[in-house]
Formats: sequence, structure tokens, C-alpha cells
Amino acid sequence: MSYARYLRDLLRPLGVYNLEAPFNGGELDVQGEALDGVLARLEEIQRETSLTTAESWGLEKTASLFARRPVAAQPRQLAAALAALLRIGGDSFTLAAINDTISGCGVPAVVKELAREQVSVSFPGVAGEPDSFQELKKIIEDILPAHLGIEYDFWYLTWAELEASFPSWRSIEVLDLSWEKLETAVEYL
Repeated sequence: MSYARYLRDLLRPLGVYNLEAPFNGGELDVQGEALDGVLARLEEIQRETSLTTAESWGLEKTASLFARRPVAAQPRQLAAALAALLRIGGDSFTLAAINDTISGCGVPAVVKELAREQVSVSFPGVAGEPDSFQELKKIIEDILPAHLGIEYDFWYLTWAELEASFPSWRSIEVLDLSWEKLETAVEYL
């Protein structure tokens, strides 16, 4: 219902005003239109100030508060990544919390403890070095505690997997792969 209709319904029981007259009805239409505009703006502000409902400028303003923008292209993914970053607190340095934050930021990585103050970061399901690895590395290193040594593990085709997947060199040559493409040809496994 528009505010013009709401104002008419509010004043009608008084019986004092001629609500259809140009001077009364026109004034109510103008005031109702202004109130409709205010309501639309308030609804937009309410939507954009919550990560669960934000769609545009609210997400951008929140993302600008961080040193690095999360790796996310869609609004819902960006909202989830920002929520993951906002969850970081004093007790967020457990392995589970770190992995939750990293995956929540849209980084396809898993952190595992190797030894005291040493962790391994791998990218499951990604053959070779992931696209935009340098940016992902910056995000990961911003999330991980600074005192930890970080070892990055990448998935490449091993000789055993190569021998098991291809019966001869000829079957590899038919695929016309460069050495770099062959190293990451895990889709042929």
C-alpha cells in the first residue's frame, strides 16, 4: 500500500476532510510519494547493512575495511567470505578455525599441521599451481598466524600415476600436451 492511500485511510474516519478534492488529495499524494521514497531508501539501507541480505554497496563497503578483498565473484560468496573474516577472533587460531576462515574466504586450500610452528597448505582438487596463486598466497598468509612456517604443496602427476594411466608414450603424444600440461593432466587418471 502506498503512503498516499495510507494517509487517506487514516484521515477518512475523521470525516472533516474532502480527501478527493484537489487541494487535500493533491497534498496527500505529494506527501505520500515523499514517504514512499523514504521507505524505499530505508529498506535499501536495512538490506545493505546486514551481510545476510546485502547485495551491492553494503558488501563493497564492508570489503573495503579489510587489507585484501576476499576471493569471491558473486554477492552471496562475497558475503560468506566477509562473514568468515569477521569471525576471526582471539580463539580463531585452531586448525579447524583457520581452515573454516580460509575456505569461507573462497580460497580452495586446506591447512594441515606438520610439526611445531610448521603448517602445510594444499589445494585439493586443483592440479599444479592454482590460478592467481600469488593473490591466494597473500590472503592465506594474512589469515595464518605470523610465527608459523608455511609449506605449499601442489598436486602433480607422479611417474607411478603416469605409468598406470598411459600404456605407452605414443598415447601421451596423441594428446599433444606440453610438459607443464602433462604434469597437471590429472583428469586422465
